[in-house]
Amino acid sequence: MKSEQIKSERQLKRSLTSGQMQMIALGGTIGVGLFMGSTSTIQWTGPSVLLAYAFVGILLYLVMRALGEMIFINPTTGSFADYASNYIHPLAGYLTKWSNVFQYIVVGISEVIAVSTYLNYWWPHLPGWISGVVVIATLTLANLTSAKAYGTMEFYFAMIKVVTIIVMIVLGAMVIFLGLGNHWHAIGLSNLWSHGGFFTGGFKGFIFAMSIVVGSYQGIEVLGITAGEAEHPKHAIVSSIRSIVWRILIFYIGAIFVIVTIYPWNQLDAVGSPFVETFSKVGISGAAGIINFVVLTAAMSGANSGIYSSSRMLFKLSKDGETAKPLSKLSSRQVPYVSILAISGGILLGLILNTVFSAYNKSTADLFVLVYSSSVLPGMVPWFVILFSELRFRASNKTLMAEHPFKMPLYPLTNYFALLSLLVIVVFMFINPDTRVSVSIGAGFLILLSVIFFVQERKKN
Repeated sequence: MKSEQIKSERQLKRSLTSGQMQMIALGGTIGVGLFMGSTSTIQWTGPSVLLAYAFVGILLYLVMRALGEMIFINPTTGSFADYASNYIHPLAGYLTKWSNVFQYIVVGISEVIAVSTYLNYWWPHLPGWISGVVVIATLTLANLTSAKAYGTMEFYFAMIKVVTIIVMIVLGAMVIFLGLGNHWHAIGLSNLWSHGGFFTGGFKGFIFAMSIVVGSYQGIEVLGITAGEAEHPKHAIVSSIRSIVWRILIFYIGAIFVIVTIYPWNQLDAVGSPFVETFSKVGISGAAGIINFVVLTAAMSGANSGIYSSSRMLFKLSKDGETAKPLSKLSSRQVPYVSILAISGGILLGLILNTVFSAYNKSTADLFVLVYSSSVLPGMVPWFVILFSELRFRASNKTLMAEHPFKMPLYPLTNYFALLSLLVIVVFMFINPDTRVSVSIGAGFLILLSVIFFVQERKKN
C-alpha cells in the first residue's frame, strides 16, 4: 500500500484537455517571430517564402504523425526523449532532454526581455528588469499551481494570437480582392511577381529562408511533453495532431500571404510591422496599441511554454538519474515544483545578466541575438529523434501496429524524406554566413553534452 502511494505521488497529474493541448502547441509555435520577425524571412527569398513555410510545414506534419504513432501506444511525459533512449541510444535521449532545457531557457529569457520592451510602449520609463521580474513571478506561480492552471493561461494567450491572425487574414483578403482601405480599388496579386519575380533569392535563398522557418515552427513538439499530463492521452494526442498542424499552416501561410501580397516584399523594411500597417490601412485606430498588446501576450505565451516544457524535461532528467535528484520532487498539487523554480531561476539569471551587460555595452543586443539563434539547431534535435525513433519503433512493435489507427503515412519513405530534408537545411545553415556562427554555437553545445554524457557513463562503469 505504501509503495503504491509513493508511486502515485511521483506521477504527474493528468489534467490537460485536448483543447488546452492544442492551444499549448499553437502558443509554442505561433510566437513573436510571426508578428515582428516575418519580414526577415521574406528578405531571403521574396514571395516564395510562402512555399518555404508550406514545405517546412509538410516536414512538421510528418514529424508530428511519427510522434503521434508512438505516443498512441506509450503516452509519457517527455515521450520523444524516452523513444530516443529506447530506440536509438541513451546518448540520443540525453541530448534531446538537455537540448529542450537549453532551448526553452534561452527562448524564455528572450521572451521576458521582449515583454519589457513592449510594456515600454505604454510606460516608457518603467525599468525593464522590474517588468521582467513581475512576468517571471506571474508565470512561475501559474506553473506551480497546477498543469491545468498553466493550460488555462496558455489557452487564453494562444486564443488572443489566433483571433488576431484570423482578423488580419480576413481584413487582408478584403484589401487584396475588394480594395478595403484602398478607395475600393483591389490591390490584386501582382506584388507576388512584380518586384524581381517570385523566387527573388534563387534556390540558395529559398533554402536559407527554410532554416529560419524551421526556427519559427519549433515548439509544436511540446505536445509530446504534455502526453504525461493529458486527461485522455490517446484520444487527446490523435485529435490534437490531426488538427493542430493544419491550423498552424493556415495561420502562418495565410498571414504571410497577406503581407507579401499587400506590400512589395522589397519595401517591407520601411513598413515596420506589417500587422500594424494592415490594421491601420483599413481604418482601425489604435492599431499599434492593439498589435503591441498581442505581441505582449505572444511573448508571455512563449515564456510560459518554455517554463512548462523545460521543467518537465528537467524533471525527466532527474527521474532518469541524469541530474540532481531533488529536481524530480513533486508538490502536493503534483507538479515538479523544484524543476519549475530551477527553470524560472535560469530565466531570471539571464534577465539579470542581460540588464547588467546592457548597462555597460550597447552592442550586447547583437550578442543576445546570436545566443538566441544558437538554440535553433538544438531545437531540431527532437525532430530528428522522432523521425529516426519511429523507424526502430515499428520494427520493435510489429504486433501492436496491426490494429494501430494512427499510422505514419507512406512509412518508411516519408521518414527518410523528412530526415534528408532537415539534414540539407542544417548543411545550408553552415553555408550561410548569416547563420554559420549561431548554428556552430548550437553544434558546439551538442558536442559538449556528448562529451559530458560519455564521461558520466565512464564514471558509472
